Amino acid sequence: MQWQHLYSSRRSGSSQKSSSGSQHIRTSFVRDYDRLIFSSAFRRLQNKTQVFPLPGAVFVHNRLTHSLEVSSVGRSLGKAIGDALADKYKDGDENFREFYKYELPSVIAAGCLAHDIGNPPFGHSGEDAIRIFFRELEGEAKKRFTGELSNNEQRDLTHFEGNANAFRTLTHSFGEERPGGFQLTYATLASIIKYPSDSDSGFNKEKLVTKKSGFFSTEINTYLQIAEELGIPRREPGKNVFARHPFVFLVEAADDICYRIIDFEDAHRLGIISIDNIAELFLAFFNNGQDYDSRSNVENTFKGIKDDNKKIQFLRARVINLLVHQLCGIFMKEEETLLSGILNEPLIDLLPTAMKQIIKAIDDYSYAHIYNHRSVVEIELAGYTVIGYLLKEFVYAILNPESMKSKKLLQLIPAQFPVSNENSLYSNLQSVTDYIAGMTDLYAVDLYHKMTGNRFSVSGL
Repeated sequence: MQWQHLYSSRRSGSSQKSSSGSQHIRTSFVRDYDRLIFSSAFRRLQNKTQVFPLPGAVFVHNRLTHSLEVSSVGRSLGKAIGDALADKYKDGDENFREFYKYELPSVIAAGCLAHDIGNPPFGHSGEDAIRIFFRELEGEAKKRFTGELSNNEQRDLTHFEGNANAFRTLTHSFGEERPGGFQLTYATLASIIKYPSDSDSGFNKEKLVTKKSGFFSTEINTYLQIAEELGIPRREPGKNVFARHPFVFLVEAADDICYRIIDFEDAHRLGIISIDNIAELFLAFFNNGQDYDSRSNVENTFKGIKDDNKKIQFLRARVINLLVHQLCGIFMKEEETLLSGILNEPLIDLLPTAMKQIIKAIDDYSYAHIYNHRSVVEIELAGYTVIGYLLKEFVYAILNPESMKSKKLLQLIPAQFPVSNENSLYSNLQSVTDYIAGMTDLYAVDLYHKMTGNRFSVSGL
């Protein structure tokens, strides 16, 4: 791969590159960011669980606020790397220098905004609920599922992946005549494909690119067009497994930084962990720091702040700043492996040993005290129950479309998710999954209550 070929203003659904001329106030890549911010799919993230249940008396992060913060960090990473590349390759043409000096921050920021846009309600348990439902099909449903769907199509559902669903959400037309979905630039779309593999080849943890999947069967051709345009090489002959685009590592790094810190901040607000626990873990990042980043300097400022929430905000800012600088240095150091497509670790796993040990301590503490906290487990169980029930009802309706109940159920599915006897079984199952995965937590629970009869909302009664 080559830096000068890894960006393009061509948009999904279009064969032409977008114009970035002076007649536009916003460049193509800034428009990507704006299209995401103003989209209903992005707004729905405000009612999708990040970790802790929503809503509550204490404000905690949801998928939307998390995505905005990741985008902020991603913009900083993009700015630092863009400046470094523009300065290193001074002989690059005007377009090269213009993109890396001024446009890369917008691309990474937009990629970060979109990185969770395909996640279903109830956090990662929502993904698991979809997978488990299709894996546990029985009888005639199982027979039709295995008989009418290809292996890759089956795995799209039995290994449902939020990353692949994000790519679908952004590029699929959902019944509209205008092709290309959000019509984002190829550069932005490439930046979110963490696992550039189809479902059949994915979910092999030996390689980073096949750890999960990045696109469903329906979006393979869209990804192939992006790979050809940007010069992304195929990693395995005869298979839909490609190298990671280098920009992906920056989007991933921003997410890796944010969720570790944000989850602790929310846990403190909920009284799950103490500020002393947070200080013990996060101040360790500065044990070997110098001057501004020395442990003594950071700790003295930390102790001088009276409000506990502001203390955590201070630590959050300092840790993010430190990790951004560290990961930018690693990115430039790994330039050769990034361009050759063989880097097999996220940037955060390449931190110096002492910092990796701190990251591991944070992860271990999170799993023990945050991700297994009772409130988190409860929302996960709710996800299994609600999503499992909705899938059961709607899939039953697809398989038995002539029954009166099925006809009523299918009327509930919006027209943008077409279900028809003329469609393949895979297409109909994907439409139902699109519908459910796009729901907010509140919408899914409300629909579940209405369909089970646990709660009625009838005007006048």
